[in-house]
Amino acid sequence: MKKILIVDDDTALRTALIRYLEKRGYLVHHAASGLEGLAQFEEDQPDLVVSDVIMPEMDGLEFCRRLRSLRIGQLVPFIFLSSRGEVEDRVQGHSIGADDYLIKPFEPRELLAKIEAQLERSRRMHSEMVRLMQQSGTVVEASASVTTVPLPLTPAEEKVFWEVIQGHTNKQIGDHLFVSPRTVQTHLSNILSKLQLENRSQLVRYAFEKGYRLPTPETVPTDGTA
Repeated sequence: MKKILIVDDDTALRTALIRYLEKRGYLVHHAASGLEGLAQFEEDQPDLVVSDVIMPEMDGLEFCRRLRSLRIGQLVPFIFLSSRGEVEDRVQGHSIGADDYLIKPFEPRELLAKIEAQLERSRRMHSEMVRLMQQSGTVVEASASVTTVPLPLTPAEEKVFWEVIQGHTNKQIGDHLFVSPRTVQTHLSNILSKLQLENRSQLVRYAFEKGYRLPTPETVPTDGTA
């Protein structure tokens, strides 16, 4: 089940969107400001963010800017909702890091279409990463000159490493390893720090360039706990 974070200070609109999206099979978290939304995001990373622009405490522009500055927030699809419909407003939203921009008032079906399009784009990106990793496995196998060094990770972190480079989400990894998504995110943050990387994309690229092949049951570590 895909998880969406709705950030909007309009309680009526927020409630309506939650009901609409939940009826269509999404798990929805919500917040009333950018500050609250940032805390929600860091606690439990969603698959996509929908945010208003004009909000108290922290507006949507600053929320998006701070989100994109986080390692875990650089690739998450982000859609702005706003009553500001001028070209300059939309350009500003995109330049900060938003993937799409929808002007209020809007049809819920249009928002749903944009959400589904962004999630599909994200899925294709992960699939391409996996394909590159599969190709790298073939190259490594054929080249005796390419060797890999042991990862500087704990057994639990190494399990998460193999899951991440296959394009799995924190929720999927948690289900596979029988831990919470928050625990997965903690391991992932440690992995990125140890390997001096910024985000998931860089981690997949790192694995590709260093010749780490997709794991088989014999190569995935079985000792240690997550």
